[in-house]
Amino acid sequence: MTAPGRRSSTFTRLLRHGFTDPSAAERLLEGPELAPIRVDPVLLDALGATADPDLALLGLVRLVEAQDGDSARRELLDTLIAAKPLRDRLLGVLGASEALGDHLARHPQDWQVLVTYEAQDLHPGVAEFEQGLADADDPVALRVAYRRCLLSIAARDVCGTTDLAQTAAELADLATATLRAALAIARAAAPEDAALCRLAVIAMGKTGGHELNYVSDVDVIFVGEGTEGTEGADESKAVQAATRLASHMMRICSETTVEGSIWPVDANLRPEGRNGPLVRTLSSHLAYYQRWAKTWEFQALLKARPVAGDLELGKEYVATLAPLVWHAAERDNFVPDVQKMRRRVVENIPAAEIERELKLGPGGLRDVEFAVQLLQLVHGRVDTSLRSGTTLDALEALATGGYVGRADAVQLDEAYRFLRSMEHRIQLFRLRRTHLVPEDDADLRRIGRSLGLRVDPVRELNREWKRHASVVRRLHEKLFYRPLLDAVAQLAPGETRLSPGAARERLVALGYADPAAALRHLEALASGVSRKAAIQRTLLPVLLGWFADSADPDAGLLNFRKVSDALGKTPWYLRLLRDEGAAAENLARVLSAGRLAPDLLLRAPEAVALLGDGEAGGLEPRDRAHLEQEILAAVRRADGGEQAVTAARGVRRRELFRTAATDIVASYGTEETPAVADQGALVDLVGGAVSDLTAATLAGTLRAVVRDSWGDTLPTRFAVIGMGRFGGHELGYGSDADVLFVHEPREGVDDQEASRAANAVVSEMRRLLQFPSADPPLLIDADLRPEGKSGPLVRTLKSYEAYYRRWSLVWESQALLRAEVVAGDADLGSRFIELIDPLRYPAEGLGEEAVREIRRLKARMESERMPRGADPTLHSKLGRGGLSDVEWTVQLIQLRHGWAEPGLRTTRTREALAAACAAELLSTEDAATLDEAWVLATRVRNAVMLVRGRAGDTFPSDGRELAAVGRYLGYGPGHVGDMLDDYRRTTRRARAVVDELFYGA
Repeated sequence: MTAPGRRSSTFTRLLRHGFTDPSAAERLLEGPELAPIRVDPVLLDALGATADPDLALLGLVRLVEAQDGDSARRELLDTLIAAKPLRDRLLGVLGASEALGDHLARHPQDWQVLVTYEAQDLHPGVAEFEQGLADADDPVALRVAYRRCLLSIAARDVCGTTDLAQTAAELADLATATLRAALAIARAAAPEDAALCRLAVIAMGKTGGHELNYVSDVDVIFVGEGTEGTEGADESKAVQAATRLASHMMRICSETTVEGSIWPVDANLRPEGRNGPLVRTLSSHLAYYQRWAKTWEFQALLKARPVAGDLELGKEYVATLAPLVWHAAERDNFVPDVQKMRRRVVENIPAAEIERELKLGPGGLRDVEFAVQLLQLVHGRVDTSLRSGTTLDALEALATGGYVGRADAVQLDEAYRFLRSMEHRIQLFRLRRTHLVPEDDADLRRIGRSLGLRVDPVRELNREWKRHASVVRRLHEKLFYRPLLDAVAQLAPGETRLSPGAARERLVALGYADPAAALRHLEALASGVSRKAAIQRTLLPVLLGWFADSADPDAGLLNFRKVSDALGKTPWYLRLLRDEGAAAENLARVLSAGRLAPDLLLRAPEAVALLGDGEAGGLEPRDRAHLEQEILAAVRRADGGEQAVTAARGVRRRELFRTAATDIVASYGTEETPAVADQGALVDLVGGAVSDLTAATLAGTLRAVVRDSWGDTLPTRFAVIGMGRFGGHELGYGSDADVLFVHEPREGVDDQEASRAANAVVSEMRRLLQFPSADPPLLIDADLRPEGKSGPLVRTLKSYEAYYRRWSLVWESQALLRAEVVAGDADLGSRFIELIDPLRYPAEGLGEEAVREIRRLKARMESERMPRGADPTLHSKLGRGGLSDVEWTVQLIQLRHGWAEPGLRTTRTREALAAACAAELLSTEDAATLDEAWVLATRVRNAVMLVRGRAGDTFPSDGRELAAVGRYLGYGPGHVGDMLDDYRRTTRRARAVVDELFYGA
């Protein structure tokens, strides 16, 4: 019986060491099998270091149980405790592979292969593996010996003794040794056939490339010849004999026995595939490849490597076909054929699996391999250093030769190693052929821990996987769709001109709807011998890829031409794009993301300097103090009111562009930085930046108007109060500025003079901010004032006080929740805020009649203000679960509880929502639901303005515009339906919360 307190102590230690089922682990530790070492601290430490401590412990107990007698058990346990290399290897394998744990339970002496720690054991080659398989003279024995060798590879892998490339090479070497052993068994079973023929086994795919997985089909091609002196009928008999040997060899490896199978041997890459003969002579192979082979078959031959049988014949096969492989890029439609093959692979993935497909999906391993192979075939004709069958070696050679950017190659190398390591760990668990990332958290936790992600393995694994897949997707398209590849591939010796036909095909492949227009833009930009044209030719291949990554590549290229035409003669423009890494990519993103940002930029193209990372650059929006300082300085320098406000509006245009560019780049991500995951942070950034900019513009305009007509002092104190989204720091790109105007006559000034001055100020401010110019207008909306449009535009503080005391309605109290001083006399503004605080935060909260009135107003607004024909499930402002729903719900909470909860006394929706949650006025789940819907609806409104160049509350109906909104919101091509479904789902959940909290349903 366990002593009191003992269980909880052990239980805690097991949890601390990473066990997920401490109760079961405790029972196993207290069993008789581990009694001699139960209390030894190194055991728990070693188990805790494994990928799955529970699995490792269970495997160890099974292995101890399977030992033959007490002395064998003692030997195993004593060695386990005394020898750290064995302990790490054995427990590491048991914690990573259920299948190898089963093997050890069936063959309990095989643990001893992990004891040796000699140099040849650390990095064995084909010879060492052949020695390990030497005693296997039948298929069952071969499987046992194969698993024993595999055990040692896996142990070195999970312990970090070998890296990904070494592990993959060892697996390929073990496959080579196994094919040789299987062929030897087949030869021994049919000595007459063996005497009749020469048979060469050519490894293809990952085996040929020396980069095999734990469980994969082993792709082969067979070449058969008669022995010396055979011809005619004798050659036919030799091929038949070779076919029987090859078939038997395949069965030895592939068939299932009591010890399972090794792996399928797949000969479908042979000429004519499964319809062609299994074995051909060398001359037959050559004739096929000269006359009938398709482009992908030459691509496959990149990895051909003789591994078993008659190695001289195998080498002759590779040497004979090599010239055909390295001239495949001269074939018509070579690049499009390779692209089409890649697209077909992706299209054939089941929709339910594509997001989990590690190998074949977008951003998967095959993207790296295809891109590298394409570049090898194009450039390997003249550069023999590129002719490697191993992906990572070929990638390094491409970078060394300058065919791939060094930084791109490093990122691709890191991503490929991570994704292949993930694939290895997934397959190692049950030794099954799969490339799907599991969905179960326990599996993800084991994989994450096995890759060294220990803090939060599931979250860290998903984050790293998505990050690397994103890098691969981005760089794969940059390399794979490089528009000049067609030209390079189809050049005759000495020719350098891009053929129009090939260029059009390339542009269509990149997603350009009007390739003829795109070609005209390219010709205008890059033709000639000037320095400008030379730099454009360097930039354009990369820019075209970035434009292609957007929803509207044509618009991106057209806008780039317009900017280049405007700035082409300025010495800094092309230098900026060439030398400052971020500038060119940022410009490409901004120019192809919609109409607003390019329109703002083209009105003053020098703002492109903001996109760089030099002294003039910087996409971080400037704070209000800096903006006011710049605008007020410009106002002081101006000759009159119009010139002053023109300067202020110019600053506003530039800063609107800066904010839009920041938003677009953060939403799309760049090659260096992934898209910002926190959508709420982007909403806050845009809302704060545009609101600060509007406040600074109003402050500058007010100063300009006063100075122009009254000099330094206006006859009345004057303040501007921000309302609605303006007061809440939540303005969008297309928002009007909701305001109230308040004044107070200075001492000795009569009320009428003060009132005339205040009204004149407002009238002139509105005129100057709206008069036609190259800069976007700023519309001032004062409809939230007392009495609405029927009331005076400006009131004195006393007038406001009298009105609110006698006539104020509940909707006005609600509107005042967003009131904040934004410009003018700070003291007057603060006294206005003191005046309205009791109205917006009424003592003891709202009465029930007031609550019912607010609900009636909201219901009437829903029924009357929704535009005719609009889909209420997709209207971001007035629709179900949209901005209005969330804001009215939050504001009702503020009116009811703001008097008692200081945190609710804020003009900002998200801050008030967080404060209400902290005060337990709604659940954390409900708060998160409302916040998510509000952020999403705000992002949709911002997206519509960025894409269409005009404000809107609904998703665009135009397909390209809708796709551009999707890209801004993080949805890839073809996922517009998912975006709309997600929006409806998010807002539907929010409306359910609104019905409960606002309407009391």
